[in-house]
Amino acid sequence: MKKLLQISLALATAFGAFSAQAQDVKAGEKKIAMCIGCHGIVGYQASFPEIHKVPMISGQNAKYIVAALQAYAKGDRKHPTMHGIAASLTEQDMADVAAFYEQQAKLPAVPESVPAAPANVAELLTKGACVSCHGANFSKPIDPSYPKIAGQHADYLTVALKSYKTERNNNVGRSNGVMAGQVKQFSNAELKAIAKYISTLPSELATVPQPKFR
Repeated sequence: MKKLLQISLALATAFGAFSAQAQDVKAGEKKIAMCIGCHGIVGYQASFPEIHKVPMISGQNAKYIVAALQAYAKGDRKHPTMHGIAASLTEQDMADVAAFYEQQAKLPAVPESVPAAPANVAELLTKGACVSCHGANFSKPIDPSYPKIAGQHADYLTVALKSYKTERNNNVGRSNGVMAGQVKQFSNAELKAIAKYISTLPSELATVPQPKFR
């Protein structure tokens, strides 16, 4: 556990470098044309690498959105469409888009305590030390460069978790030493069970339709 926290804090420090980039919410609103075709449609499903709902990003931590976009641009997260989009953005674009989405949902903060997980899932969460980084309610990670995941789509969470297990694939996978080490302890069925529980929790995330798609 101590080693996990040390690694997590080191990663948080690395991601924290983006904070010097000024953020402009109004500018961000003008830069989301490539985002709203998926993230601005409620229930929109992607078909790569398997069918799943695209993640809700309105209300997500801006630092995490930037970290994710940087990872897609560099290829640390492998996804052909997201790589193409992220690689076209400047650091300023990323900061502005992230700032826009962070404030877009405007949902109230979720309670500190959440409904207890079923016993089998509680054991998995303990084994994975999930709350050590993502917070007891899964909406207050230890660093805002980590995602809020409470209430996120279960099928998306499952695909995301499995991607950390994927190796030697040019089109699928995520590079993150902490997450890879954690998820490789579990079967895909266990990851699905974890994702299903987390998806039922009170959330600060949403999909907010843009005018073109309302």
